[in-house]
Order: sequence, then structure tokens, then C-alpha cells
Amino acid sequence: MKTQWKVSGMSCGHCVRAITQAIQALDSQAQIQVNLAQATVNIESSLTQAAIAAAIEEAGYAVQSAEV
Repeated sequence: MKTQWKVSGMSCGHCVRAITQAIQALDSQAQIQVNLAQATVNIESSLTQAAIAAAIEEAGYAVQSAEV
């Protein structure tokens, strides 16, 4: 499933790596694109929205919303 997430608190390459690694730890096949300027994360994964949100939050970022 493809989803786009609005995520606050991202500002640099470290943020991109942290979010990417957190999601790929749960789904190594996930396709992840982070846009720092728009504060969005596009994800194509078999994970549930709850699992994705939890992974992003555990990495230290606030999930504001998700769009399918």
C-alpha cells in the first residue's frame, strides 16, 4: 500500500536516515521517499498504518497525518 505521511521535526539527512531505518527494520522491502522541504514521507509497504506511525514516532518524530 502507498501512503503519504505528514511528519514534523525532520530537518536534515540524519532525520531521513532515522526514519528510513526505522521503517526498513520492520519491512526491508519498503520503498521510502522523504521530502524535508514539504515535511512528508512517501511509503510503499505492506505494513499497517499503525505500524508505520509507531515506527516514525519511535524514531523521534511526530506523525501529523496520513493519506492513502
